[in-house]
Amino acid sequence: MMIHTIDPELLRAFVTVADTGGFSQAAARLFRGQSAVSLQIKRLEDALGCRLLDRGPRHLRLTPEGEAVIGQARRILQLNAELIARAREPDLAGVVRLGAPEDFATTRLPRVLGAFSKAHRRVALEVTCELTLQLLARLDAGGLDMALLKREPTAAPEGTRLWRERLVWVAGDKAVLEDDDLPLVCSPIPCVYRGRATAALDAAGRPWRVAYSCGSLAGAHAAVRAGLGVTVLPQDMVPADLLILEESATGLPPLPDTEIALVCAPDLSPPAQRLRDHIVGELERGLAAA
Repeated sequence: MMIHTIDPELLRAFVTVADTGGFSQAAARLFRGQSAVSLQIKRLEDALGCRLLDRGPRHLRLTPEGEAVIGQARRILQLNAELIARAREPDLAGVVRLGAPEDFATTRLPRVLGAFSKAHRRVALEVTCELTLQLLARLDAGGLDMALLKREPTAAPEGTRLWRERLVWVAGDKAVLEDDDLPLVCSPIPCVYRGRATAALDAAGRPWRVAYSCGSLAGAHAAVRAGLGVTVLPQDMVPADLLILEESATGLPPLPDTEIALVCAPDLSPPAQRLRDHIVGELERGLAAA
């Protein structure tokens, strides 16, 4: 039977795999399981009657057919987003002020905001990256419309829970574990991850010292790569060139999970309400698939 239409979600999976260079990376960006993404690619290839991706043990690249299809797939996805936006909210315009932790803002958030921005070209986004307590203070002072905040999973149900993170110890080299006082690379106080690290080490009776404190995520990563110490990161945000220090193999204490919640100011403008609903919808889908 001839196929007359293609599910846009299959095209989205294909484009994301091509953009990220792998199924696991695409699964993280789409907030789906890796097997689900693989199945979407197979369904698309079956529908089109050709192989789109050349998959090997150490490589993944587009086939000639995939090269021919991907440009059209991108255009279909863009037109789909524009059509939905114009039909639902043709006059939506304004400025929305969003706060987010830097690590979240540089990993999961760009895809979410990119999709929103393409669909609502007259809405300007102002994104502020700071530590959680600083974002909360800015939100309370009226400087933000909404903020993505790190918090305890057992915290009071203020805001909307979006994502739960498993925290891990990370280093550039295991040699840093040989110090009597464990050297830490962390953000300045107040920082949720810093608090988690020091509380866990104190509870385990493990001596520690702050070897490097930096408010920049890129600066902290550079310090860890240089061997200045260990840090704490969400497991799926660890750069590929850094090591996850397994607790069972290193004797480091376990770290409790943290979570991301979206907290909004009262009386949001229509553009801010639409962004809130978009973020919640996108990230709650990821939470359900995790």
